[in-house]
Amino acid sequence: MSEQLASSQPLKTPSRRRLLLIGIFAIVAAGAIATDGLISRARTKQELVRWTNAQAVPTVALAQLARGDAQQSLILPGNIQPYNKAAIYARVSGYLKSWQQDIGAHVKAGQLLATIDSPDLDQQLQQAEADLDTAEANRQLADITAKRYSALVGRQVVSQQVMDEKAADAAAKKTIADSARANFGRLQAMESFKSIVAPFDGVVTLRNTDVGALINAGSSAGQELFEVSDLHRVRIYVQVPQSFSADLRPGLRATFEMPQYPGRKFDATLITTSNAMDPASRSVRVELQADNADGTLVGGDYCRVDFRLPGDPNMVRLPATALIPVNRGVQVATLGPDNKVTVKAVQLGRDFGDSVEVTAGLAPQDRVIDSPPETLQNGDTVQLAVATPASTSPQAGAPTLPTKGT
Repeated sequence: MSEQLASSQPLKTPSRRRLLLIGIFAIVAAGAIATDGLISRARTKQELVRWTNAQAVPTVALAQLARGDAQQSLILPGNIQPYNKAAIYARVSGYLKSWQQDIGAHVKAGQLLATIDSPDLDQQLQQAEADLDTAEANRQLADITAKRYSALVGRQVVSQQVMDEKAADAAAKKTIADSARANFGRLQAMESFKSIVAPFDGVVTLRNTDVGALINAGSSAGQELFEVSDLHRVRIYVQVPQSFSADLRPGLRATFEMPQYPGRKFDATLITTSNAMDPASRSVRVELQADNADGTLVGGDYCRVDFRLPGDPNMVRLPATALIPVNRGVQVATLGPDNKVTVKAVQLGRDFGDSVEVTAGLAPQDRVIDSPPETLQNGDTVQLAVATPASTSPQAGAPTLPTKGT
């Protein structure tokens, strides 16, 4: 009976109050979720804006500067020349009869190098000798005649006029004889030039003739037959740029190297300077000398001369990549304490290839930007590059973009 009563009663439904609470809770939860999504999106957007603004500021790196040393090395190309060098020409014309010394021969002063056969000169010498004999005979006859007429004048056999004529004739004959004697002596001296000798101790560095060759006298029509070089010492000539010319003084020590003797250094001493600036290269010519007792150094050698000059500790050396070439010179970009760029004009000294010396316009404490961007201007704000670990993302430091549904 009771079962029938229970089944016949209707089921209880939730109250209206409970349904209202459930609805309010659902709305609040949905609002919280939506608010969190909006806040997350706003935060991500702010990060994106900050990252984009940061990327708009150029990132730069600083160049490594080096101070100048108390002593600096100036390396310049040099040209080695013999201490003495003589190009030997013939003084008489003829044919080369023989040569006694070839290139490379060490000779002493006065040593015979070659002999010239000159038939024309031989004939001229014989003729001059005959002319001298004739003139001497005429002089003697005129002198004897003048003496005889002088005695006759005392006895009044001849007039004084005739005596004066004979005395004048004797004086004239004496002058002719003296002239013939001088001509004979000149040709005798020319005869000695048939023997070509070394002018000083040295080495034969050129032989430009051979037996039977036609020889023309003089340096204008003929060619040099031999060249002799004195190599007991050598002279080294260097063109020094104008900016370093004031540091060069006689007595300055230097060293030099040659490519055929790698690693070997030779000592040299600065002797003098030309005291004149070459207007084309703006350089001064200096002469150094070096001992060459062993004959290692030869004329015409190329060498690299290393001058040790007083340095400037305030001079700055920086990488060549930091330079900004402009029409009016060279500039560098420096970084101030507020990370603002200041462009400075500088003057350069020596160029070392990967680095250069700055002689003016830059202080050792300046912070110089390396490889500055072309768009960098005076007053721009930049940021320094910071070393960070490698990132696998396309660009390290970029914010994570929100995905759909967040």
